Amino acid sequence: MLAVLIAFAPVVVFAASPREADTRRDLRDAQRLNSEQLAARKDAADRAARAAAESLRLAQQQVDAAAKLRQAEAATSAVAAQIDDLAKQRRQAEQRVQARAAAMQPLLPLIERLSLYPAETLLAVPAPPDAALRGVLVLQGLSRQMEIETEALRRDQAAVDAAADALREEAPHLAEAEAEQKRQADALDQQIASAHAEQAAAEAQENQAASQAAAAAARMDTLRSALVALDAQRRADEARAREEAARAERQKNAAEAQAARDREAVAARPTGAGTIASGAGPHGQFQPPVIGVVVKSFGEQTDGGPATGVSYHAPPGAHVISPCGGRVVFAQSFRSYGLLLIVDCGGGFHVVLAGFDRLDVKLGQSLVAGEPVGVMPTWEPGSEAHRPALYVELRHDGAPVNPAPWLRPSS
Repeated sequence: MLAVLIAFAPVVVFAASPREADTRRDLRDAQRLNSEQLAARKDAADRAARAAAESLRLAQQQVDAAAKLRQAEAATSAVAAQIDDLAKQRRQAEQRVQARAAAMQPLLPLIERLSLYPAETLLAVPAPPDAALRGVLVLQGLSRQMEIETEALRRDQAAVDAAADALREEAPHLAEAEAEQKRQADALDQQIASAHAEQAAAEAQENQAASQAAAAAARMDTLRSALVALDAQRRADEARAREEAARAERQKNAAEAQAARDREAVAARPTGAGTIASGAGPHGQFQPPVIGVVVKSFGEQTDGGPATGVSYHAPPGAHVISPCGGRVVFAQSFRSYGLLLIVDCGGGFHVVLAGFDRLDVKLGQSLVAGEPVGVMPTWEPGSEAHRPALYVELRHDGAPVNPAPWLRPSS
């Protein structure tokens, strides 16, 4: 009996009270909840990292696809330029033919009469022998001049025919180049649509701030005022995020403080490869936004004064890329500019692009240099119709600067 009592003694002495058991259970539950929260945070961080990597991968795919498309657009541009030149030659030749025909028109009845009735024509008007001789000599000279004019007329008409033949020969080349451009463009558009679908769920707070800034900018009367409004909103967002981070740190809320610091970093400078440092100098670090030729340079005189940007003529339906890495801070219609895109490239630099038929980016979107952002209108090579242009402006701290030294030569 004593042995049995001794055997059960430890149980009696060390048995836990109900309150202690509840405390231990609460501790285990708290530890489990903390582990679950840590795991959830780690999972969220991993998902965010994967989403960022996937976003960068998709952007790089679009950059590569846009580079291939630009090669096709360059081929289309070359053929379109050739067709434009041939059409111009044909128009000039037709104008020369019309001018010569108009000059010869009054003489045609006399030429016809002389060719049919030379003697009768000369004898029709009585005149002294010396006057008749002079008349014969004048007619001989006129005849030679008419032969020269007729030969020139033949040459001009031959030039018209040759230009028309050349245009007919170039038409299949243009169709082939445009077909290849369309194939590459369709492939790129599919990538853009896929990227937008995959990124649709990853745009909350940043887009909200961007929308507020864009709404304020859209109410401005001038581009400079719009940029000032965008910068003021950015500074306000940065200050608000800094205050939220400080408050969260005082309250020992590490997760909220980190989120606020992330928002402050986004507001302070755009994300994306290739952003410009504040003290950077111009040495060709921007990519040309479109395949084409500059038709209006910075500082060139216009109806509204010296140009504050440059204008490009590009092949029909050309895709436009972002010249720099950065963040989209404006992407909608604005005053007389039509569809306007503003990219914050960092360091106080903004690239302004206008002249789109379609925009393929959204507010708050991060861009890498070379990523496609939109499409220009189409036009008919060889016609004299107005040709659309892409307007490009570079601003530093709101003031326009010459973008030429910043842009790499077109390849």
